[in-house]
Amino acid sequence: MARLRAAPRGTGLGAQSAAVSPSGADRVLLTIVSGGQTGVDRGALDAALAVGAPCGGWCPEGRLAEDGVIDFRYPLTILPGAGYLERTRQNVIDSDATLLLNRGALQGGSLATLEFCSDLDKPVLVLQVDRQPLAESMAAAQAFVDAHGVMVLNVAGPRASSWPAAHSRAQAIVAALLTQAAPAAP
Repeated sequence: MARLRAAPRGTGLGAQSAAVSPSGADRVLLTIVSGGQTGVDRGALDAALAVGAPCGGWCPEGRLAEDGVIDFRYPLTILPGAGYLERTRQNVIDSDATLLLNRGALQGGSLATLEFCSDLDKPVLVLQVDRQPLAESMAAAQAFVDAHGVMVLNVAGPRASSWPAAHSRAQAIVAALLTQAAPAAP
């Protein structure tokens, strides 16, 4: 029988909090957490949804993003009274570690994410994915997840308006992580 892994309490992971490998193998799937913004956030969520991996996270009041209201196909939980920074902080709190996909200098929400990780003493990997081949980014992300025993991974980075390739890069990297998830313990 395949194993299920429920998300930790308070992660805003909703109905997508537990899943098994689509192949039916006994595998514990990495849970992906994100804030639902365009770009990296949605690329990560789309990768998880595509393979049936658990995903979710917190989003701002009103499910706001740069393109309007975040589509309800993304299983996010509204953080009452929160804006972008508050939901970013809560996603860092509720995750084991953060994968920050970026290009160029960190700024805005990406910089805030790094600062929250530092303040909360949470592991973070900043990947400058425009400076290395995609395969190297995928390998570095996998090594980070393995080294820290990550079960719940926050994925963050620039929105689509500041980096048009953010969604596709995040989707590819997270898909690689999810298809290489470690076998479940007996």
